[in-house]
This record gives sequence, C-alpha cells and structure tokens, in this order.
Amino acid sequence: MILPNSPLAESLWIFANNFVDLHEENNGGLPIIEKDVDWASACEQADYDEKNIYWRPVKSDLALSFENIENALEISLHQDIKTYFSTFFSESINAVCGHGELSLLFAWNHDDFHRLQENIIGHVLMKKRLKQENTIFFAVTDDDDMILSINNETGEVWVERVGCKAYKKLADSLNDFIRQLTPAL
Repeated sequence: MILPNSPLAESLWIFANNFVDLHEENNGGLPIIEKDVDWASACEQADYDEKNIYWRPVKSDLALSFENIENALEISLHQDIKTYFSTFFSESINAVCGHGELSLLFAWNHDDFHRLQENIIGHVLMKKRLKQENTIFFAVTDDDDMILSINNETGEVWVERVGCKAYKKLADSLNDFIRQLTPAL
C-alpha cells in the first residue's frame, strides 16, 4: 500500500530518476538488462539488441499489498517497508552511501513481488526463531553476508549480517537513508 505523495515515495522517485539520468549521461541510454521472455515487466522499454532490453522503474499498481504477510505473521509491517516495495517496479538499483556500495532491491513484476513476500516471511520467521528484533531487508551490500534492513518497530535503517542482530545504525528513517544515497552504475 503506497501512501500517495509520501516523502519516502517522493525520495524513491527522485533517486530512481537520478539513476536513470546517470545511465543516460554515461551510456547514452537507459539501463540495460538481459531479455527474459518468461520474466516480463512493465519496466521494459525497448529492445537494445537481440539479447538485451532497455528498462526503467515504472509506477506499480495500487493492488500491491502486504496484508497477506501481516495476517500470516500476525504483525503489522512498518509503513516505510510497504511504501518502499510498492512504489514502483524496478530491477535492483546500485548506489553508494558513506558506508560503501549497495544494491537496492525492488520487485521486477507481480511474480517477483510475490517471491519477495515469501522471502520477507522467511526472514521474519528466522528473526523470530533467533529471538531477534523484527527487521525487513531492502538492500544488499558488496559483502555477500551483509544486508541493509529496516527495524520494523522504529523504522530505523541498520546493517546486519544474515542471521545476526542488526549492529550498525545508518539512519533514523528509510527516507533519510534514501536521500543520502548516490546512484551508481
């Protein structure tokens, strides 16, 4: 569920557009991804060649919901999590922050959104089993074992090693964190 005109949704769009602009300035066109006819997305813009396509983030439809996760896990997800993953469809977007390189995760299409939900359920169940605070991942880092997550209670952005407690706070909110990012190729 997207909050219309929320500061986070606005920051996400600004960042995504800056990412696309960076590609256009440096590569003379939109970002390119390998074509997969079995994994189509509204993000696909035009053929680059026989094997690749141009893509860009596109507004998701309002039908994306986390209600099924919330009911199944008997929790309420932080609104920033819902806004982040339902603002637009996109391939992962590379970025840099003061702490290093990362890749923001998004859903490419409806099927990918459902796969994302399954991964979130698995993550929350793991956290519950380990008796750790609920966090929801939204990005991966250049270190395969490190993820960036949102504390479900506070909305703070943290670094955590998969299966371990979050250990380094990066921002008070996801909006603050997104606004400090620089897009990367």
